[in-house]
Amino acid sequence: MEFKKEDMPRHIAIIMDGNRRWAKAKGKPVSYGHKEGAKTLEKIVRYANQIGLEYITVYAFSTENWKRAEDEVKALMMLLQNYLDDYAKRADTENIRVKILGDISALSNGMQKSIQNCMERTKDNTGVTFNIALNYGGRNELIRAIRQIANEVKNNEIQIEDITEKLVSEHLYTKGEPEPDLLIRTSGEQRLSNFLPWQLVYTEFLFVDKNWPEFEEKDLDNAIIEYQKRTRKFGAS
Repeated sequence: MEFKKEDMPRHIAIIMDGNRRWAKAKGKPVSYGHKEGAKTLEKIVRYANQIGLEYITVYAFSTENWKRAEDEVKALMMLLQNYLDDYAKRADTENIRVKILGDISALSNGMQKSIQNCMERTKDNTGVTFNIALNYGGRNELIRAIRQIANEVKNNEIQIEDITEKLVSEHLYTKGEPEPDLLIRTSGEQRLSNFLPWQLVYTEFLFVDKNWPEFEEKDLDNAIIEYQKRTRKFGAS
């Protein structure tokens, strides 16, 4: 599908909601929904790279998701680790750069190793930057930034007057990246769930009444077309 190149979003964020309810509706275990959701993610990221999207950020595991059943969390972590290991192996052919947003210190040593390996293997790729929000919480990200900035003030590295929006942005996980132009949330839910609260202040939102495993390339096409119909004012009249 042809898009208006001048209106192409640079950065799309996605809350991949509905894996569990999709699986339950089919009488399948939750793990099946997550596996199919991972297949959908791989397909969508590859397509995003093909159409020239510069950044795609997905919400894979939040700081609140630890409250889920232990078996589900373990299965999801194993799925994510295998996913990263597979990306590292395909780094030379996919040309996709993988980055992790979130506190990886709370993850297993094996997961941390997989993360570091995948990011190292893909760091020089020039295609889409694929941000995976993993053990990510928006408020935690802001607290982390505030603590870093406060420490810099304490050490006389900066003055209080130096604190600006730009400075805060430079202390976030998304440092150096454009803020998302478009947020897509699947499953029909209409909330942010602690996802990128600083970065999404002027982002266009699109809520899709379709569970994530059902999301297809044409749905991304339709989302971009809808985005291109909108007028972004950034607070101006």
